[in-house]
Amino acid sequence: MSRIGKLPVGLPKGVSVRIDGRTIEVKGPNGTLARELHPEVVAELDNGVIKIRQRVEGPATKNLWGLSRTLVANMVKGVSDGFSKTLEIVGVGWKVDEEGKDALRFNLGYSHPIIFKLPEGLSSKVEAKAGKITLSSSDKELLGQVAATIRSLRPPEPYKGKGIRYSGEKIRRKVGKAGGK
Repeated sequence: MSRIGKLPVGLPKGVSVRIDGRTIEVKGPNGTLARELHPEVVAELDNGVIKIRQRVEGPATKNLWGLSRTLVANMVKGVSDGFSKTLEIVGVGWKVDEEGKDALRFNLGYSHPIIFKLPEGLSSKVEAKAGKITLSSSDKELLGQVAATIRSLRPPEPYKGKGIRYSGEKIRRKVGKAGGK
């Protein structure tokens, strides 16, 4: 039995859920999210609590059961509280600026600036002096994917530690040629 799947998902105040067959739609103060669940899993609304159950018991379905419960819990948390990730830019002369409302302009040591267009449903706050970008969204999947894409523009390198990293990420540093003796 899945330890995660059997836990019910409570609905905070101001959040409403509509279940239509395999599709679940969650509305809250931060927007609306919808997702189609796997055919082996069923969602039920019962007294302000969402319960996820398996259609057929089996080892493969057990994994989908826990995954589906977590995805629904992330949807509920996203529309009520939201998610955020902070990225740091480390490097001399490297910076980021806002380019309009929905784009970021990166200067990362290349011969040209990189204009990164933010997808709909994602907002950013740039602290140019500190070299920090705070991304926020109600969709945890979208937020993680965009943060990973921005990080891949200039991933941190192990010798000098320069690059774009997640806030609090530890970079394993290597010794250079001269320090290896």
